Amino acid sequence: MIQLNNRPQEHEPGMTVKSLIKKMKFSHPMLIVRVNGRYIEEEAYAETTIHEGDDVKIIHPIAGG
Repeated sequence: MIQLNNRPQEHEPGMTVKSLIKKMKFSHPMLIVRVNGRYIEEEAYAETTIHEGDDVKIIHPIAGG
């Protein structure tokens, strides 16, 4: 299991940030991703492996006024 936005989520072997975004159908063009508190650049999504027990935050900024 991992924590995704403070909720338990099944972990899959070889899971990357990119595969998790696809699996969870996050479609917003601008995302902020943190794994265990570390900011992940978009260019590194495919290479950043998510491990069992990781705490992942995926959010999209919303502008308001």
